[in-house]
Amino acid sequence: MAAGSAEVAGTTPVTTVKCLVWDLDNTLWQGTLLEDGEVVLSDEIRRVITTLDERGILQAVASRNDHDHAWERLEQLGVAEYFVHPQIGWGAKSHSVRAISEQLKFALTTIAFIDDQPAERAEVGHHLPEVRCYRAEEALELTGRPEFSPVVTADSRRRREMYQAGFRREAAREDFAGADEEFLRTLELVMTIRRAADEDLARVEELTLRTSQMNATGVHYGDAELRALLTDPGHEVLVVSLRDRFGEHGAVGILLLERFPEVWHLKLLATSCRVVSFGAGAVILRWLTDRAAAAGVHLAADFRRTERNRMMEVAYRFAGFTGDACPCAVAVTGPDRDGIELLHIEPVRQQPPTTMRLDAPDLAVHRPGTGLAAAEVSHG
Repeated sequence: MAAGSAEVAGTTPVTTVKCLVWDLDNTLWQGTLLEDGEVVLSDEIRRVITTLDERGILQAVASRNDHDHAWERLEQLGVAEYFVHPQIGWGAKSHSVRAISEQLKFALTTIAFIDDQPAERAEVGHHLPEVRCYRAEEALELTGRPEFSPVVTADSRRRREMYQAGFRREAAREDFAGADEEFLRTLELVMTIRRAADEDLARVEELTLRTSQMNATGVHYGDAELRALLTDPGHEVLVVSLRDRFGEHGAVGILLLERFPEVWHLKLLATSCRVVSFGAGAVILRWLTDRAAAAGVHLAADFRRTERNRMMEVAYRFAGFTGDACPCAVAVTGPDRDGIELLHIEPVRQQPPTTMRLDAPDLAVHRPGTGLAAAEVSHG
């Protein structure tokens, strides 16, 4: 199945909606604010709002209204917190929808718009044909539609909060006059690398599907394969999460590692593009290189060039990986490599990161008879 899509029996896959943009008057609420004053939000619409939020679908507003008056009413109704980047004013709805898409960095194909006025839907449909438009009468049906029914993970349940934290983080960066590295230190970043549990697998699988720019191979690992690796003492399935003083970034990376006596084989490294600016990939690779050096083994990493993952290749090369041959490769190269290169490094110990604290398992320490690490270490 394609990334970011839902599939229904007997139909072709449909692209999942990532953001629903609401009109207000006679759509989100009953009545016209400037005429009726006291508009009403039904319990049924309130349930739609909260259900979509729990599924990780962001929601925004595109409304022809006085901004302060409309926002105050949303606050009074107790739903203002659910809406990101509201566009309330007197401009064209298509301009508002495009602005929301650009702010969130979402493709227009993942945006939906709902309005009671046929003319408004037609205007958006004309200028933004990729956007799916819905009649206000369909609002109560949305949660039952496949395009509004994504796979729900722990991170998706708090997606809105993570985006709102991101907006505050971006505002702080704009106000900061110093260098990028100095700003990163002010964020009080903490990276956690831990072994995946069953409840992490949906997010891990999602990362293998949806990351492309920072995915070393583009290989997708499904649920059954990941569960098998979790119970294999020769493999590590590691989840990377990040947080800072503004809030959680959630799970932002995965590593799939196979151990051999002389070499550790990094089968997959994938990180979210959202954390590229924090240098997350470099921190992960330096940590893994340090742990391999402490264990006295070489480190080999799979890499397959795609049209989009040039940034990941740069990260590997910058970390010291090369394509030079090494006898240790005999242990990790199978008969079917499917165009995957094997990069290699003979590790040396690394300094801890200077822009964040790192909490991670000490892979160089083993529990007898298992090949699994026994301790956790903190750096930074």
